[in-house]
Amino acid sequence: MEQKEALFNYLLRLGDNAAILGHRLSEWCGHGPELEEDIAIINTALDLLGHARSLYSYAGEVEGKGRDEDDIAYLRIEREYRNALICELPNGHYGDTIARQFLIDQFNFLLFSELVNSKDETIAAISAKAIKEIRYHLRRSTEWTLRLGDGTEESHNRIQESFNDVWMFTGDLFVQDESDEVIIASGIGPDLKEIHTIWKQKVKEVLSEATLTMPEDGWMQSGSKEGRHTEHMGYILAEMQYMQRAYPGCEW
Repeated sequence: MEQKEALFNYLLRLGDNAAILGHRLSEWCGHGPELEEDIAIINTALDLLGHARSLYSYAGEVEGKGRDEDDIAYLRIEREYRNALICELPNGHYGDTIARQFLIDQFNFLLFSELVNSKDETIAAISAKAIKEIRYHLRRSTEWTLRLGDGTEESHNRIQESFNDVWMFTGDLFVQDESDEVIIASGIGPDLKEIHTIWKQKVKEVLSEATLTMPEDGWMQSGSKEGRHTEHMGYILAEMQYMQRAYPGCEW
């Protein structure tokens, strides 16, 4: 595989993670458990949308076929999206959202902390800006994990169940394929196997402090890098792509 193709695939994955998770979080608008948290979670969604825009724009440049960020975001079919499966899971109750968010935030923080040193100058620049926001995302989701885990008996039990339910989707974050191998060899991105080891350690530390039990590894859902998704993805795209499908070529 040529580096150009691998880089395009890599940028799509990073951009799709941000876009799909940002869309999920935006569904909380007006429904947060308290006003400040409602604002905070929507700000997180906006941050992720900003990350997606930067990554999609660069992906369009790398591809060289004249597609811009809107084309890439809104005019692909489900099988062409490469976001990790965990990003598309339903919000559920607030503990479900926090468990999902904490696990992804920890992954993003470790990943983008490495990408700021990427040999690709554009990725390094995008990451240098994004990591400042991701650091806040992680701090916030960590605080909520501690608050719910070490809170009431009900909050403890419910968020423990949330982590148990979402855990089997975490393995998909660390699957590597030919594109990843090219990216690693080129010094553009880090080895996800190494990040996985650190990620598990950091997650275990926070869950322990929150008086929660880290779920045991077992069967892991995967397939996102081949374009396989959960049954929820089609509904997300139906909402995301409505305007572009109904009014082709419309602009913001």
